[in-house]
Amino acid sequence: MTPMQIILAIIVGLVLFVVAWFVQRRLGQSRVRSAQSIASRIIEEANKEAETRKKEISLEAKEEWYKAKEKFERETEGRRRELQKLEKRISEKEASLTRRVDLLEKKEGESKRREEEAVRREDALRKDQEEVKVLLDQQNRQLERIAGLTESEAKQVLMQNLEEEARHEAAATIRQIREEAKRNAEKEAKKIVTLTIQRCAADHAVENTVSVVTLPNDEMKGRIIGREGRNIRAFEMASGVDVIIDDTPGAVVLSGFDPIRREVARVSLERLISDGRIHPGRIEEVVEKAEKELEERLAEIGEQTTLEMGIVGLHEELVRLLGRLHFRTSYGQNVLQHAKEVGWLCGLMASELRLDVQLAKRSGLLHDIGKALTHETEGIHSLIGGDVAERCGEPAQVVNAIRAHHEDVEATSLYAPLVQAADAISGARPGARGETLETYVQRLEKLERLANSFKGVDKCFAIQAGREIRIMVESGSVTDEEALNLSSSIARKLEKELEYPGQIKVVVIRETRSVEYAR
Repeated sequence: MTPMQIILAIIVGLVLFVVAWFVQRRLGQSRVRSAQSIASRIIEEANKEAETRKKEISLEAKEEWYKAKEKFERETEGRRRELQKLEKRISEKEASLTRRVDLLEKKEGESKRREEEAVRREDALRKDQEEVKVLLDQQNRQLERIAGLTESEAKQVLMQNLEEEARHEAAATIRQIREEAKRNAEKEAKKIVTLTIQRCAADHAVENTVSVVTLPNDEMKGRIIGREGRNIRAFEMASGVDVIIDDTPGAVVLSGFDPIRREVARVSLERLISDGRIHPGRIEEVVEKAEKELEERLAEIGEQTTLEMGIVGLHEELVRLLGRLHFRTSYGQNVLQHAKEVGWLCGLMASELRLDVQLAKRSGLLHDIGKALTHETEGIHSLIGGDVAERCGEPAQVVNAIRAHHEDVEATSLYAPLVQAADAISGARPGARGETLETYVQRLEKLERLANSFKGVDKCFAIQAGREIRIMVESGSVTDEEALNLSSSIARKLEKELEYPGQIKVVVIRETRSVEYAR
């Protein structure tokens, strides 16, 4: 390298050094200035933020102060209103107490005046009583002189008059009490009976003492009669019913009072006609088979009845007897249907009276169970039924209800009157029972004859098919009190001497007329 190059290199190096030193120095100053400017800006921003925060704190403090002030004012205002209300109530109470004190003072003054007036009246009354006593003594002496009676005799006459008057008033009072009690009892009874009847509805069938068997043709009549009548005689002897063969086309009539035998005969004859083989041996075989099947059917009917009524635990003998009631009638009314209806009615009435519904239904269903044995056992059906129920282990209330439903024995429980009422409702319903015209007319005549036998009866009329009798009495010989006793006496006599289904209403009418003519 040449010296010149060395010198140039040295010079360039120095220049570069100087330039580098100068640049470095300039950069240091700019950084310082930049840092100073940044610091100043930070300080300004901090001051501004401090001012802003100071203002916010001041505003918050003012807001809190205003809120506390409003809260204090509200609380103060509420307390002020409460104090005002309290002051108002106190003032009102003071005014009320003042009024009460004034009123008490007035009442006290009035009571004092009344006491003084009562004392004056008592004194005046004492004086008047003394004067009245003197006058009565004078009057009594004058009356004794005029009437010729002593004081004791006059008292006796007066006591007799008062006694008659008291008896009359007592009779009138008794009549009023009896009428009121009768109205109330009748109202409650009608309510229970009406509710019961409205809730109970049953089907009814009227059955007769004959059964009609339809024949396929009139030639079958000859085969039923048989040669020289041997078939018909064998049939009547085996079945126990009469066979009536007349001119009625296509029909044969079976007649008998025992409905069960009549049913056996009907089933047997229909089977013989269907089979076509009719001779004495075949007849006995068919009748015997029909009897066995009917016994099974009776048990089924009894079980179905107990199931329908909701009664459990009934003895097998009672179930079989219930089935027999299906083929028996009373005044044309099916006895089993009647027994079921009485059971339903008893149950409904027992529910209204808060009694044992099951026990009431059991009593009503079994009340006529003796009618299934009346042809086999002597006695009244109510007593027979009670004996059978007792033998089969029925409760004492049920046994008593059966025996007492026709008042043959005394009722010892509430279920007996229920059965009596239900039996009367079922039997007295129009159309439930039938009656021959001759018996009906005889009963009405006897009813009117018994009513006419009483003293004071002017006329009597049996109405409503004998369910009611209206009696006109002579107003001059029968008083109102005697009319009341007359209706009761007639009702008791009808119960003792007349047989009738249901009940009879006795109405005694006493009429007083005052007639005058204007001329």
